[in-house]
Amino acid sequence: LAMAKRPRSASHQLSRWNLEKDRFLELLGKLIGEAESLQNSPAQGLHPKEDLASAHVMALLEPWSTAKGGPLIVERVTFTEGRGNLIVTYPGDGSSGSVAFVGAHMDVVPANPETWERDPFTLSLEGDRLYGRGTTDCLGHVALLTEVMLQLGMHKPKLQRTVSAVFIANEENGAVAGIGVDRLMETGKLDNIKGGPVLWVDSADSQPCIGTAGSLTWTLRATGKLFHSGLPHKGVNALELANAAIAELQTRFYKRFPQEEREVPYNFSTPSTMKPTQVRCAVGSLNQLPPWVEISGDVRLSPFYEVSTLRETLLRWVEEINDNLETALPTLGPASKYVIDGFRGSLALDFADGYLEGIACRLDSEGHRALVNATREVRGEATPYSIGGSLPLVRDLQRGGFDVQITGFGLLSTYHADNEYCLFSDMQKGFRILVGVISDLEDAGAD
Repeated sequence: LAMAKRPRSASHQLSRWNLEKDRFLELLGKLIGEAESLQNSPAQGLHPKEDLASAHVMALLEPWSTAKGGPLIVERVTFTEGRGNLIVTYPGDGSSGSVAFVGAHMDVVPANPETWERDPFTLSLEGDRLYGRGTTDCLGHVALLTEVMLQLGMHKPKLQRTVSAVFIANEENGAVAGIGVDRLMETGKLDNIKGGPVLWVDSADSQPCIGTAGSLTWTLRATGKLFHSGLPHKGVNALELANAAIAELQTRFYKRFPQEEREVPYNFSTPSTMKPTQVRCAVGSLNQLPPWVEISGDVRLSPFYEVSTLRETLLRWVEEINDNLETALPTLGPASKYVIDGFRGSLALDFADGYLEGIACRLDSEGHRALVNATREVRGEATPYSIGGSLPLVRDLQRGGFDVQITGFGLLSTYHADNEYCLFSDMQKGFRILVGVISDLEDAGAD
């Protein structure tokens, strides 16, 4: 008996798709052309208008949108004028949940044309390299995800899962809240993507990133007593006090926040770290003991510790040292003291507004499996990694009940850098990885 041919599966159709180079580059060129108006640094008076970027995405997707009789649901969600988010949805048949690509943001860090060798606000093609502010972080991903959604709209595969892409505003600066993904969560605009994996597409080097660190910046101010350096016993050297206090705090930190056993499977590049990175002091003569010194730095904290606990612990330690200055810190030589007749040195610890929390992605989820499988299929190997760097918002999503996985196809070496670039070949493979994730999840649902 002749057997009827089995219809080709949606995953088989998806496996044949490739990134359309000319269309991708045309869109990316338009996005980079807007980058000067997408710079996000309120301290420098730079407030982005992400609608300039999303307008190009919407124009490209419009022929396949529901407004034109197509399958793509395209919705701009705005909480601040000119700074909308964009949600694009390709509906599945509802039988197997969802998969969403989030994190591709439409703002960029500032670029100074004087320090670049090329115009940062014009896309430059040099062999495989695509130069311009945002190529790696993150307008390249905006263009890439647009192409994924466009091809879904064009080819109309029959999927079990609903596929969504969420292009976000205000990722590069947390000074102003209530604009981007935080507000999308609060208003329930992301509730419909809780039915499956959420891939945060804003990292680098084309491998799954399974862990990031929390980040907290701090400033320790030491107050001493100015006096002539020839009579050091009559003053309190704020610089010596600050140095001794930092050394004591670091010693305590590494005892209290050592590498966690749970970190081992994540292969973090470093354990939690606390270090000074900048110094300020009162301006005076070299023959004067400085009356005040500020040492600033940061902590990168394992996601298995809570940043709130860290803050409370550091403040308690500084209070303990202040209460026991005579014995808590070592002095340098017989004339060095932090408490003298009529004066007592002091320490004050402050933190910058806001902080970032780390994340440990679930390693037992379907999202992790699909991302690893797709990466291995396209690149020949999958080597998940964790870093001491930090990403905003991802821990909030995970706490909100989302299965967050992280990937990205730019280059870590050019993140926020002058002459930022990505490789077109990485974006080509990135397209196949993202489509491969959809395909893997579809096959799993059909089993």
